[in-house]
Formats: sequence, structure tokens, C-alpha cells
Amino acid sequence: MKTTLVTVEELKAHPEWRVFDCRHELANPERGAQLYKEGHIPGALFAHTDRDLSAPKTGKNGRHPLPEPADFIAWLGRQGLKPDDQVVAYDAADGMFASRLWWMLRWVGHDAVAVLDGGYRAWTEAGGAVTTEIPRFAPTVFPGAAREDLRVDVAQVQQRLGSPAQLMVDGRAAGRFAGIGETIDPVAGHIPGARNRPYADNVNADGRFKPAAQLREEFNRVLAGTPPGDSVHQCGSGVSACHNLLAMEVAGLSGGKLYAGSWSQWCSDPTRPVATGAA
Repeated sequence: MKTTLVTVEELKAHPEWRVFDCRHELANPERGAQLYKEGHIPGALFAHTDRDLSAPKTGKNGRHPLPEPADFIAWLGRQGLKPDDQVVAYDAADGMFASRLWWMLRWVGHDAVAVLDGGYRAWTEAGGAVTTEIPRFAPTVFPGAAREDLRVDVAQVQQRLGSPAQLMVDGRAAGRFAGIGETIDPVAGHIPGARNRPYADNVNADGRFKPAAQLREEFNRVLAGTPPGDSVHQCGSGVSACHNLLAMEVAGLSGGKLYAGSWSQWCSDPTRPVATGAA
């Protein structure tokens, strides 16, 4: 069972694995579906970040709110997923969107899920086959159940703000964390007390994840003695935060939680405190 990363060579050797194409562009939400139609890894189904991996936005629940567990589980059944399937997710963004599906499958109890290291670029550069054929799978009744110990909501974050039992780890780029150059959310800054770990720091220039030992050293500097299980990961909308959670899992630092609403939800209420500047 693969639970973090798989290589192109491993995926080529296992055509029976269930593959999901998670390519997405925040500025052009339909671009991923277009790219999927133009060519994808054989056997892959498409998972749309906005429609399949998120719930409708209300203006108060963030830009990529988590769907209700039952809705996501029903979607998995429509994709024909079975409890013993090994799932592999990939994208063209260094694993940022694929890690969202990785986290969500674990959230509903399916641990046999991994991200393709290096993504679609690694696959094509290695001569992997590409097809436009959309596979068909018979629907199933997927027996998932949400693990609420893997996430926290905005009330929990606010209640524990400043507590040593909650370390907020912000996965956005350093400028946005500091409140400089905000172009996506209406308010600039970060949750008070948060530490910054840009998700892009988890990979090398080729889009593959850094070695486990290097990730462990870097995240231990961020944690600064805080147990991994007391870390709560957020970003702008709960997507790239999953990349940090995946990187910590690769590093052997398990137990972190996701605050899916993230900065986009936090800053939607003007009564919540805001900090600026580098941590």
C-alpha cells in the first residue's frame, strides 16, 4: 500500500491502480478539464478542484470549503472506487492540487492513496503513455466515514488562538503571509501566531519532493519543538496546506491537522484578528 508518494516507474508497473488527474489553475478553473481532454495518463479520471473536491462557497466558508463527507463519499462511488483500490493522484502544479485529493481520501478512511512525484511533467518526460480516452468504471457504494480528528474548524482555531497546543502553519508564499502583494483575498496578512512554511519549499526544481530527511529537518525548524500532532495547517483556501501535510507525512512527522477554511475564511469576518509582517 502506497500512502505518500509513488514514482513514474511504480505507476507504469501498476496499470491496475486507480488514477485521478487533478490538474487545475486558480485563475482559470476550467483549464484543468481542458488539459485532461487533450491528454492524460491512461486510466485516469478527472477530479475538479472546485466542483468535486470543494463545496459551494457562501462568502463565509472560504474559497475551497470542504464538501460534506457524504457528498464526497458519494462522488467516490460514482467514480467506481473500491475499498481495496490503490489511488494515485497527479497534477501539473508540483502536487498542490493532487495533495488535496490525497488528504480528502485519508479523511474518509481510504489510506491507500499517494501522489505521483513530479506529476504530469515527470510522466511525460519519462515517455509515459498519454491518451484522450476517458475510462469507464462501474459505480460502487463506497464505504467511507469521515475522520474528524484530521481537521479543525474556524471555531476551534479561534478558541485555541495563542495556545501552545495549537501551532498554525501557513503554506502561502512569504509575501502573502507578511501581507505584501495580496492579490487573491480581500484582506492581507495572516492568523496571529502562525508560522510560514511555503508549500513550494517542499519540492526541488524538477517538481519532485525533497528527500525525507531534508523535509524532516526543515519542518522541525518550523515546529521548533511543537509535537507534529499539535500543528494545524492552513493556506489561502485549504489546498496547498495539504501539500505541507503530505510533506510532513513523507518526513515521518504525522498527526498534523487541516484548517480547510484557511485565510480566505478567517479574513471574511472583520472581528477576527489579523497580523502582518514576517513571523
